[in-house]
Amino acid sequence: MSRKKKHEHSNHERWLVSYADFITLLFAFFVVMFASSQSDQKKVKEAEFSIRSAFQTMGIFPAMNKDPNLGAAVGSAQKSQSQTIVLGDDLYAPPKAMADLKKMQQRMQQLLASQIAQGTVSVHIGRDGLVISLREAGFFPSAAAIPKRSSLPILNAIGNALAETPYNVRIEGHTDNVPIHNEEFASNWELSTARATELTRLFIERDHIAANRLVASGYAEYHPVASNSTAQGRSKNRRVDIIILPTQQQLSYGKSKRNRDIQKLLSKSADSAF
Repeated sequence: MSRKKKHEHSNHERWLVSYADFITLLFAFFVVMFASSQSDQKKVKEAEFSIRSAFQTMGIFPAMNKDPNLGAAVGSAQKSQSQTIVLGDDLYAPPKAMADLKKMQQRMQQLLASQIAQGTVSVHIGRDGLVISLREAGFFPSAAAIPKRSSLPILNAIGNALAETPYNVRIEGHTDNVPIHNEEFASNWELSTARATELTRLFIERDHIAANRLVASGYAEYHPVASNSTAQGRSKNRRVDIIILPTQQQLSYGKSKRNRDIQKLLSKSADSAF
């Protein structure tokens, strides 16, 4: 009896099974990688915000928000940050220096109570020291550097009080952003510098303050305290600031303390982000 020979047909499509497994694994790999990258990106953004917030808190970086899509958690943190007092506006100085400046602040507020009530003078402790801010309207004619004659008694009283302190003084001239060009001044730089220099000369000649205790500088319109878009804001920016400064040793203390606080904030921000 003859036996029929069986023919076995090889399956040439078995490679498709391995290929399908490979594609499935590759797809799963990229899904995991994509998910990881999205998670890391969120953490990177949170870390970026935390570090920027730390520097803004110390007054080093200006407040800004270039990426409005940082997420609800980051947005709420930024909202909370904007409602706190910026530490960068505080003066870093030893307790004794702070006590001295606060006493001088009280004395100046009593001495200049009438001008403060009129809105031509403000007295406050800023980042660099005690600031006595003199508005142009109360002390200088428009576009002129020589103080009004009526303001000389007040300037003399301020000078006498400054002469009794051991601290150095920086006198800063500021303007609004309206360009100036007249026979005396070609720019706001020259006007602001001339006003600061004129007050410095008065304090040296009339109140006998040692010249090596005084510094005069002009900032033109580049350090405003209010918006230049309104007349009221521009009037606030036209000013001369008299700043009573801590000593170099006290400033070194403040710088070291500020750096330590920055490190603490950065460490805390990095821990919270990661």
